[in-house]
This record gives sequence, structure tokens and C-alpha cells, in this order.
Amino acid sequence: MSDLKDNKRVPWPARAVVTAGMPYGNKPLHFGHIGGVFVPADCFARFLRDRIGRENVRFISGTDCFGSPIDEGYRKLVEAGEFDGTINEYVQRNHDMQKATLEAFHVSLDIFEGSGIGHAGDVHQMVTNAFITKLYKNGWLRRESTLQFFDTEAGIFLNGRQVVGHCPVQGCKSEHGYADECDLGHQYQPEDLLKPVSSVTGTVPEMRPVENWYFDLPAFADFLREHVADLEADPEVRAVVPTTLKEFLAPPIIFIKNELYEDYLAVADALPAHSYRPAEKGKQSFEIEFASIGERDAARPVLANAGLRFRTGKTLVPFRITGNIEWGVKAPVLEGVEGLTVWCWPESLWAPISFTIAVNDAMGLPRGSWRDFWCSDEACVYQFIGQDNLYFYGVAQPALFEALKPGNLLSAGTDAPLRQTTLVANHHMLFGDKKASSSGAVKPPTGEQLLEHYMPEQLRAHFLALGLDQKSVGFKPKPFEADEAKRNDTRYADPALKEGALLTNVFNRLARSCFYEAQKNFDTCMPLGKPSPEVAKKVYAALRGYDERMHRVELHAVMSHMDDFIRWANKYWADGIREAEKTENMELRRQVLLDSFFMLRVATLLMHPVVPKGCEKICTYLNFEFDDFFSWNYDFEDNDELCTASEIDAGAHRVAELPPRTDFFEKHPSQFK
Repeated sequence: MSDLKDNKRVPWPARAVVTAGMPYGNKPLHFGHIGGVFVPADCFARFLRDRIGRENVRFISGTDCFGSPIDEGYRKLVEAGEFDGTINEYVQRNHDMQKATLEAFHVSLDIFEGSGIGHAGDVHQMVTNAFITKLYKNGWLRRESTLQFFDTEAGIFLNGRQVVGHCPVQGCKSEHGYADECDLGHQYQPEDLLKPVSSVTGTVPEMRPVENWYFDLPAFADFLREHVADLEADPEVRAVVPTTLKEFLAPPIIFIKNELYEDYLAVADALPAHSYRPAEKGKQSFEIEFASIGERDAARPVLANAGLRFRTGKTLVPFRITGNIEWGVKAPVLEGVEGLTVWCWPESLWAPISFTIAVNDAMGLPRGSWRDFWCSDEACVYQFIGQDNLYFYGVAQPALFEALKPGNLLSAGTDAPLRQTTLVANHHMLFGDKKASSSGAVKPPTGEQLLEHYMPEQLRAHFLALGLDQKSVGFKPKPFEADEAKRNDTRYADPALKEGALLTNVFNRLARSCFYEAQKNFDTCMPLGKPSPEVAKKVYAALRGYDERMHRVELHAVMSHMDDFIRWANKYWADGIREAEKTENMELRRQVLLDSFFMLRVATLLMHPVVPKGCEKICTYLNFEFDDFFSWNYDFEDNDELCTASEIDAGAHRVAELPPRTDFFEKHPSQFK
């Protein structure tokens, strides 16, 4: 099995960064944050630590401390008399709750601070200054006077979440459009927002000019098309990634209702050069396409002054870098423009670099060591995100990274630019059959509420088995079933416990059987020697199949693969020990136990990323060191390779005595009713 080590058949990087997005610092984590992003990222990060070495992996995230959702959430609580501290204290409180929840679900981040918290916050300000200054020096930033919503009654400029209206993008039905993006991730100019209302006073705000810096994203259209084409050709990239990204690479188009065709003709000659396309069959609007975003934007006031209602399509628009709200990362002073802060989305895209620097600092590594993870050809950055955020990570971020060339971030050199990242995008995790949101009508359960009914490892196994890489899937925990009769019906199984049963029944049984047999008949020792050919073949297939599935980050397939292997191992034990007892064959009994301990060792290694605590408990009773046991740096030909020379000569390795009725994977007390 030596090819498991030589990295030929399944190529793994020498070093890796795993990111898990950044939750806003205005709320606790609900099941979607945990099960849709953090647990999958944690599983993958734990696997990489076992596969390529703990020292070569950085698993990073942190609270997104800035942005209008936080500013607005804080304002509302203060006005309601529900919070009387500073906004820093508000964010810190929510950050502490988020961190506690992640720890409760065994999420093993190397760092979880925040974009404005502790040493990571200081580093993030430094990286932000360097990133924006580099973009400016390379000629990709434009200072523009744009219109921003102003509440005349309150006498203030409104931040992004203090304005609510209908999304203006053609085909989008969201009624939760904010200043320049809707809750489905569509980008647009503030003046295009339909039916805007100030959430501060409930009045219709007016537009007033402000100066800000914008990144010339449309200039990278050709680069992005080539980038997306490469993603589309890669069989290991989830289809949702290039499919979604291509939507944003459409040419600049305006959609006009069919009944306004004559009105359009009356002003057509006054519009910049464009192409007209009649409405497709069944469509209610025709299209006019422009050569550039500037020409499309020049057409908008002409149409508006003529009284024509229209909608814009998805396309590349200048990406806003700075904003005018006080609560934010400070922007560097460029061309004498002072007092600006950075819009939360761009700075959150380079925050993982800040976190990598911060954690390396904490480890006592040289400040430049972050480049070994972000710039080296031997490294890879895996970014776990929800599909709603693909525009930012799959369109804006690749262009921003490309725009840093020539030269490098935090360096005067011209070598080793930032490498593009690998996006691991999940579809929505629904609550039942509906999309849940903390700000929507369907309120999802928090992580703490779920742990009142389930053990963390039961939920981890279930979340990973849902198959969010393929489609949106409903999370349907029975204790939160809306139908009370169904909730209390003992004939109705809890869907969230399906994978947990593999742990609490089958995996527990395999482990206990091995230990109790060793105690009863083998002086509490694991027999050493060569496993049976049938078992060796099954183990090799399990390792190879697991490695290949994990390389594609097909976590639901990993779970199915392990279900098959653990059940096969348990049946092998039951059938083998029955035959040994029937024939009173002590040598067969020894071989069956040897085989079963070998399969238990491999099953525990492979399930370690999924259910770490229970697997580490098995390792403890097996009497091996974690760093040795949870490693792929072996030939996996037998268990002897984990043992000392004297143990191999004796043909036995002593394990710890297992008390009666010990569970390695426990049920929640509420499940014994």
C-alpha cells in the first residue's frame, strides 16, 4: 500500500489553508453556519492534518466585525434599550458566543479571532493598507463621486442595511434588496434599487453624492472568462461554481417591458450604441445590450427621463472598496481623501491572509512565512463558502488577486504572487423545505438549541452526509418538527439520527467487541501479525476510496463509503467469532481479533475528521499516541508498524482495559425516552 504515501495517485499539496468564511458579528451561529460551512471545513482540515501533517495546515476563520448589518443590529438594540455597551463590546459579545458554539461542535480552528479583535485585528489593518495601496499603485482603483442614500428626516447618510427595497436585477424577485446588493448576492448601483425605504425613519431617502474608491472589476472580464473556463474544465470543481460565476460575466444588458417598445423607439437614437434583441418566447421583456458598463450606465438616465421603467442584468460592475460609515477598517489616505472606511466585503476577502499571518505570529514563525501557504506552488487554499457568496469569492477575489501583479503583497519583490484559491461551495441547507435566515420569517435553531437534543458528533455525521455539494437539502430534526403530533409520534424516526446510528450502534459494537475479546481471552492485548488477505484487500480499498473522495471533497460520499466499511468490518467480526466459538479454534479466534483490530484502527483513522472525540477515545484505549495513530504516513499492511520491536517480537500490544458498557459514541440523554 506504499502508494498511499508517495502522493502519486492522489496528489495532495505540501501545505494547505482551509477557510470557513466569516460570520457577521451581530448574531449567534445557526445550524446553516455550522452544518453548511464550519463542520465540512473542519472535517476537511482535520483530514489534511492527518494526511500531510498538522504543522502544514492552517484552519482559519474569525468574526466579521464590520459592515452595515452589524452597525444596524447594534443601533436597533440600543434604541430598544436591550444593549447599553459600545459597538466594540457588542461585537465582542457575539464573537464570544460564536466561538463557544464552534468549540461545542468540536470545530478545531487554529485561529478564531476577528477582523477587529486582538492581534488579528491589528494585522488585518496592516494587510488592508497594503492591499489597497498596492491596487492603487498598480492603477486599478478609481475615485468616483457616486450617489448614496441620505435620510433627510434623520439627517444622516444610510449604510447598506439601513435601506431596504426590491432588487432591480432582471429575474430576481428578492424584496430584501439593500443599498447595492440583495440578500441573494446580486450587485447593482444604489440608484437602481426599487422602492427604497429608510429603516431608520421609514421615509423614502434621497440620493446625495459622496466620494469613494472603486476597483475596476470590468477590466478583468477576459481574465475572469478564462478563469471560469478553467474551472468548468476541471472535473473536481463543483458544478455550482462555474455555473453561478458565468451568470455575472454576461454583457451589460437592460431589460424593458414589451409594452414599452414604442417608447423605447422614441429615445433609441439618444442612447449609446447598442444591440436590440426581441423578447424570447414567453418572456415579458426585450433586451438592449451595450459594449461596456459605462455605456449602459449612460443609457439609464436617458431611459429614466423618458419615463421608461427598466431593469439591469447581471454583469461586472466596478467593485466598491471604501464606504462612508464610521464603523469599519480604516482606509489608507489616497490623493488626500481622508476619513473613509473599507466596505466589509473586500476586506473580508483578504482577511484569511491576515488570520494566517496572525496565527503564524502566535506560533513564533517569521512574518513572511504566510507566503509559504498563499503563494507557493506547493500549497493550496481551500475556501469553504455558501453558494450565495460565489460572486465575492469567485468573481471579485480572483480579479483582486490578479490585480496585485506585478509585485507581491507586503513585499517589494516581483516574485510569488498570490495564487488563486480552490472554492468549495455548498448549496443551501434548508430548514425543513424552506430557506431559513435569522432575519427572515423562518427562524432556524441555533447551535445551542440543537445541542439540547443531540450529541455534537451525531449532528456532525448527519451534516456531512446531506450532500450539499450536489443540491440544496432540508435539515429536518424531529424535535423541531412543526407538527406536534408527528413530533411526538414514536413511529416516526428522526431523520437527523440516521448517521448517528452508525456511530452509536455499529461503530460502538465493533470497538467494544475488540476490547472485550482482548480482555477475556488475550490478556488485554491486541494480537500482532499479518491480517487475512481478504481483510487487507478491503482495508486497502477503504483507504484508497476514501482518499479519492476526500480529494474531490465529496463528504457525503465519504460518509457512504465509511458506512459500508464499518458495517462490513462489524459483520466480519460477528461471523468470524461465531465460527471460532463453534469450532473452538483458538488460532482462528486470534486471527479474527487481529483482523478486527486492524479494521478498527483504519476505521478510527478515517472517521477521525468526522467524529474526532469518539475516535480519539478509541485511540486512547488502544494505547497509542495521537500523532502516531492519526497519520497516513504508514504502509497500512498491519498494526505492527505502530508498535515497538519488543511488542512485535512478543506478537502482542497491550491495550487499556475497557470498563463494561463503555460507549465511544454516546446518545443524547433525551434520546433514551
